[in-house]
Amino acid sequence: LGSVPSLSFPLFVHMMNKIREEAAAQGVSLIESDGQNSAPKQTADIEAAVVQKVNAIVISPLDVNALAPGTEAAIQAGVPVVTIDRRVEGVAGILAHVGADNVKGGEAEANQMVADFPNGATIFHLQGQPGAGPAIDRNQGVHNVLDGMADKYKIVFEQTANFARAEALTVTEQGLAANGKPDAIVCANDDMAFGAVEACAARGFTDVKIYGFDALPEAIVAVRDGTMAGTVEQFPGQQSREAVKIAVAFAKDGTKPETDLLLITPVVITKDNLD
Repeated sequence: LGSVPSLSFPLFVHMMNKIREEAAAQGVSLIESDGQNSAPKQTADIEAAVVQKVNAIVISPLDVNALAPGTEAAIQAGVPVVTIDRRVEGVAGILAHVGADNVKGGEAEANQMVADFPNGATIFHLQGQPGAGPAIDRNQGVHNVLDGMADKYKIVFEQTANFARAEALTVTEQGLAANGKPDAIVCANDDMAFGAVEACAARGFTDVKIYGFDALPEAIVAVRDGTMAGTVEQFPGQQSREAVKIAVAFAKDGTKPETDLLLITPVVITKDNLD
């Protein structure tokens, strides 16, 4: 089983494509599951897969806590589970987690903003979906950097937009109405960054520096064209492929991965290093 939180997000479409490609390369059949942004739906898909006696589950869980019972039930039924991108809290026996070091990613994103504004800045911060591992970790990373420099770098508006473009547009409009124009907007993913770009453009604020996270193809173009200041590459394709390789190796002959925690260090992409 390959399961992602929701195929309405470009990142998870890309991840599912890579899961599919690697499954084909490994010669294994794949059941694809779209969690539809619903923990009960994703849990039900896991339970159905266990009943169907799948040999392994590769999952990016919607929520760190809500997916724990379903994941635990699969492991107790003898099905190996590998998590990608998003982790599950408090479940023993997960074969491996493959993801980005999202705390480091959040730190890198904030440090890039600091480098772009050496004399200080007023900042909006759009956070990811509450309960999602990457959202929790990226938020921590941003605050790790900025909390110690709060006299120079002031977060004047901070709110979740749930990783969603339309919601980010609305939330950014609210922030602009209440606080005026910031110097920078730091976003926990590219979709929210695009919503922020749209809100700023509508007011003629084209000089606000906006930072995203995921390095979606569309975001790379935006960085090249100057509508986004930067985005964080977390190599989701590599994460997905590695997770499938680990799951298949274990399912075939019990080969355990060298480590049960494989974290890829994200890098910031700006105009300077785009090539």
